[in-house]
Amino acid sequence: MLIRDVRPWGGPRSDVEVAEGRITAVRPHDPAAATAPDTVEGRGRLLFPSFSDVHVHLDSTRIGLPFRPHTGAPGVWAMMLNDRENWRDAEVPLPERVAGTLERMIANGTTRVRTYAQVDVDCRLEKLDAVLAAKERFAKHADVEIMAFPQAGILREPGTVDVLEASLRSGATVVGGIDPCSLDKDPKGHLDVVFGLAEKYCVEVDIHLHEPGHLGVFSTDLVIERVRALDMRGKVTMSHAYELGSISESVSRRLIDTFAELDIAMATVAPSVDGQLSLADLTTAGVRVGLGEDGQRDYWSPYGNCDLLDRTWQLAFTNGFRRDDLIEMALAVATMGGASIMSHDVPRLAGIADRPGVAVGDRADLVLVDGETPTSAVMDRGKDRTVLHDGVVVADGLSVVG
Repeated sequence: MLIRDVRPWGGPRSDVEVAEGRITAVRPHDPAAATAPDTVEGRGRLLFPSFSDVHVHLDSTRIGLPFRPHTGAPGVWAMMLNDRENWRDAEVPLPERVAGTLERMIANGTTRVRTYAQVDVDCRLEKLDAVLAAKERFAKHADVEIMAFPQAGILREPGTVDVLEASLRSGATVVGGIDPCSLDKDPKGHLDVVFGLAEKYCVEVDIHLHEPGHLGVFSTDLVIERVRALDMRGKVTMSHAYELGSISESVSRRLIDTFAELDIAMATVAPSVDGQLSLADLTTAGVRVGLGEDGQRDYWSPYGNCDLLDRTWQLAFTNGFRRDDLIEMALAVATMGGASIMSHDVPRLAGIADRPGVAVGDRADLVLVDGETPTSAVMDRGKDRTVLHDGVVVADGLSVVG
């Protein structure tokens, strides 16, 4: 395949050759060169690595359904109960909602997805099964990892541990935890279950952390202890972790350096909150950082639209980025930053200026977007997009093909 007349990361107009799912050549654009039937016409568009959404709740989506007023109350437990009360009564069955949302994500340029699938004594494996079905349906369009997620906690409701373990036997490849102190109020017991299952089934861990300030740091330090003791370097992600940077500069520096040392990744959904660890400092230190859309127009929130380029704009905006290099760093986090969490064959971002993913030898998971520069693409979020997965066009003009 030839991708003709594109600008990798906003650079000079180039022709990009792809074979066996990899980029095999990048050369200056030749307007006189003959085209073949499998040529993708870039028309001067920007070429980026495709997006990697590493924090999305496909199992709770209402994308494509009529808009409904938000009925959730504040707090994780109250929001979970609101979801539990309503998710079965949606206008179309859950498998259809999940598959439709994944399809829209692919159409917009996301070809790597780490999705949560809630498992508890209420839904048991029903949500997991819907996500597994969507993964299978779009196996040729995107890589999908599924995390078994105990949204209601692990110890509050008897039987949850059994369901969580059953989900790992059924196809989940990441085990989740959530707010070990504030939700279950037994951080040792909570993390013992999470890391015990991770050891038993040889899966990775993702800790969903909303806990504030010192409490969040305390839970994080307990996670760090287990990563050291069990030698789980490169196998743990901290999601959200909104306030780890709110204590002091020395605590922030310690956490960032420890995350880099132990290869503990971070996933953000670009929240508008104070107290986060610095995105630039994390990237400079070599911490794997990825971006996600979280819930998408669901019973938790009316936000989200399946477009990670929109969320990249939000990441830049909520961090107060104005300089082009920082906005492009946000784009690198949204693309190869997340890819490095899902596959350790993908190296960590090598600082603020790193723009990987479009060189010879790189996997041909790519997105073409209209725009003048990478920064303008984030600001304008154009809709003239073509998406490739493993060197094959899987979406064009915001519609999935193949």
